[in-house]
Amino acid sequence: MAEIHISNRIRECQIHHMKFPWKKSVYAVASMSLVALAAGFLLPEKLVIPVKGATKSDWNPKSFWFSPWGKSGVHKGIDIFAKEGTPVIAACSGLVVSAETNKDGGNVISILGPKWRIHYYAHLNTLKAGRGELVRQGAEIGTVGSTGNAIGKAPHLHYAIISQIPYVWEFRTDKFGFDRMFFLNPHEKLTR
Repeated sequence: MAEIHISNRIRECQIHHMKFPWKKSVYAVASMSLVALAAGFLLPEKLVIPVKGATKSDWNPKSFWFSPWGKSGVHKGIDIFAKEGTPVIAACSGLVVSAETNKDGGNVISILGPKWRIHYYAHLNTLKAGRGELVRQGAEIGTVGSTGNAIGKAPHLHYAIISQIPYVWEFRTDKFGFDRMFFLNPHEKLTR
């Protein structure tokens, strides 16, 4: 019995004094993650209008956060009107985190761009980028359509910018005031 106790104690001491080669790997991965996180915030965000050939006269600048707006209550983006089939381009470079079809947005693409913001493109007629794909600013990612809850309406791109970090100064006490902290006004970002 004493032998087992001594051998366990020896193992504990050996483990305590062992050098773990994976420690450096963990520190390296953690450091690279912090650098990537910081870089995401430092990347410049100069956006282009995400519908080929569109100008700021192709959307209503007052439609962002307009209420009442359908089931969502408020309009969390802008609608850029164009002929069906017009190319939709990436407003910024980034990673496609979602390319799917859903009930409200229809054919939708979401791109993680600079400043860790999600650029949301909805009501697309066709999807031309897939999840996990890196896209460059200006690359065609789909075409203008009227899918989802836009069926029967004029073809347009619903474009929204969603922040992963809340902008607390945007908080409002109205019904959708909490949500307001996470949605940026695309009109302001596109017309800088």
